[in-house]
Amino acid sequence: MADGNSEHQLFFVGAVGGMERKLVQESGIPFAAYHEVQAGPLHGVDPFTVVSSAAKLSLGALQAVNRLRGLRPGVALLTGGWANLPLALGARLLGIPIVIYLPDIEPGLTIKALQRFAARIATTVSESAKYFPAGRSVVTGYPLQRNRLQATREQAITRFKLNPSGKTVLVFGGSRGARNINIALGDCLPRLLDEGLQIIHITGDFDWERSMSQVEAYGQHPQYRPFPYLHEDMGLAFAAADLAVCRAGASTLAELPVFALPAILVPYPYAWRYQSVNADYLSDRGAALRLNDEDMASSLLDRIISLIRDDARLEEMRANSRALANAEGARRLADLLIEVGGA
Repeated sequence: MADGNSEHQLFFVGAVGGMERKLVQESGIPFAAYHEVQAGPLHGVDPFTVVSSAAKLSLGALQAVNRLRGLRPGVALLTGGWANLPLALGARLLGIPIVIYLPDIEPGLTIKALQRFAARIATTVSESAKYFPAGRSVVTGYPLQRNRLQATREQAITRFKLNPSGKTVLVFGGSRGARNINIALGDCLPRLLDEGLQIIHITGDFDWERSMSQVEAYGQHPQYRPFPYLHEDMGLAFAAADLAVCRAGASTLAELPVFALPAILVPYPYAWRYQSVNADYLSDRGAALRLNDEDMASSLLDRIISLIRDDARLEEMRANSRALANAEGARRLADLLIEVGGA
């Protein structure tokens, strides 16, 4: 990470056996090194797992101290998740300042526990300030990858071989996909194609084969563009779309507004309420509609068709979404880290 005439090295610390390694490898960010420490969940698990996790976290704290003593970072950035607990303890013991970044609107248990160690708390939106002591939080916005910000509709139309005069619906469920969304889309796909809609469908790697089996009759349809996963081209998928159907993970708070993209948000129902809060934030501001997971089978088709036929409402949602856009999240977060780290 460069700042003027100085050069900053970035190191990543994840949990042993976690999914972070794959994401870091795919990120394109030039980390100087990748490290792992032992960690495990303490909340919402059985007593045996609590005992096992406590032992892992104790070992992880020792590992973190050793890693941090060797790396001697100017600042530690924590984003939630149990892997951050041993890192926070290690940083605190060594006197390394901590910045916490909250991607969602409402903090979870880990961030609530760790906030007392933090010099500053960076948030995606100003509504998160109420969860922290006055003066401790600062709005940076969600850090987006540069290649996504540079995507244009013209490039997207070429990449996905779309009809520029047609309307396009982007359906996805996050990096791992969302089976319930895939099933609901598969059920209504024939009608959507009959409506003349172009569909970019990102199933997720884990549900690719099942999804393709469900829509086998339409797999080669000229208006249907299925993919197991998009990484480099995800920004182009946003740029191509007139409407998105997706979960309400933290990234949607930034990606949808940056592309002024109206959405039908389906919060993931089998976790705590992070996604429901995110979905309500966008829907309350007229940038999206919320649809509960259990209502997709009966309502998804009608919601898509009613929105896509209503140009005036789509334009209003597009304007409301654009008003929430913040494309400077990465720069502002980097500036905060440099400030707190004293570099």
